[in-house]
Amino acid sequence: MPGGARLASRGGRHAAGAHLPPLLFDDDQAVALAIALRGASQLGAGIQEAAAQALATICQVMPTRLRARLAAFEPTVVDHPAREGADGPAEAAALLAIGAAIGAAIGAREELRFDYASPRHAGAGARDDPAAPRNAQPHHLLARRGRWYLIAWEPASEDWRVYRADRITLRVPNGPRFLPRAVPGDDLARFLAARLKGSDGADHWPCQGEVILYLPAAQVLPFAHDGVVTALSEDRCRLQLGAWSWPALAAALARFDTDLDVVGPPELRAAFTELAHRATRAANSGTDHGK
Repeated sequence: MPGGARLASRGGRHAAGAHLPPLLFDDDQAVALAIALRGASQLGAGIQEAAAQALATICQVMPTRLRARLAAFEPTVVDHPAREGADGPAEAAALLAIGAAIGAAIGAREELRFDYASPRHAGAGARDDPAAPRNAQPHHLLARRGRWYLIAWEPASEDWRVYRADRITLRVPNGPRFLPRAVPGDDLARFLAARLKGSDGADHWPCQGEVILYLPAAQVLPFAHDGVVTALSEDRCRLQLGAWSWPALAAALARFDTDLDVVGPPELRAAFTELAHRATRAANSGTDHGK
């Protein structure tokens, strides 16, 4: 392919099943392969040395323009488990291009201008006008559970923001240069985990409650995520769980499909009351449509 990187093996040209033949990748494929090998060397699956050697081999034959792209894109891995599902080739290629552009802006200390597709709910750091163009100073690109997150300082709000890279649509050109800042706490992993939970400070959910579930602890534990499960008897357990809002916490607890007693706090009881009212309205809605 024109402009691609030819990766040759020691075995020369052989039939499939014998030795690895020379391989030819286009630019995007070569960079994607190098990024995948870089991540594989951190997985702790007994392939670190082989992945590092393969990465070194690929970098040796890479054209200078591709080495620059690879150097610009180096997200910090803070959590290895991959999310479920997979992006298609087009989405993956677009995300790779966005990640490389963000990485280059981080290295050059240039402000980013972009549009952002905000989630439907208003979590921590939500803006009054989520559709408005963003201007932010990019500081770190992190990989967590199969997603890439940009940690940036937003001058307009004078606060730190976390953006999912796959929701970013970059504008050109970049903005002015800026001076680097230290992320609060100097711990990227904890800072990102806290912001994803809707907390501006410590790494914990802003809404935390406790209930008694009429289920064995062994049945609750696999679905408790970061909650704390305590066995009380053969068919009862205590669950301490958190969420970004009280309605979300009540809904998360209701999904266990069993009777439960709310231990506290009062905000959780109020959320269950509202959830019950919504459920009643939903059950009675549309009853006249079939007449």
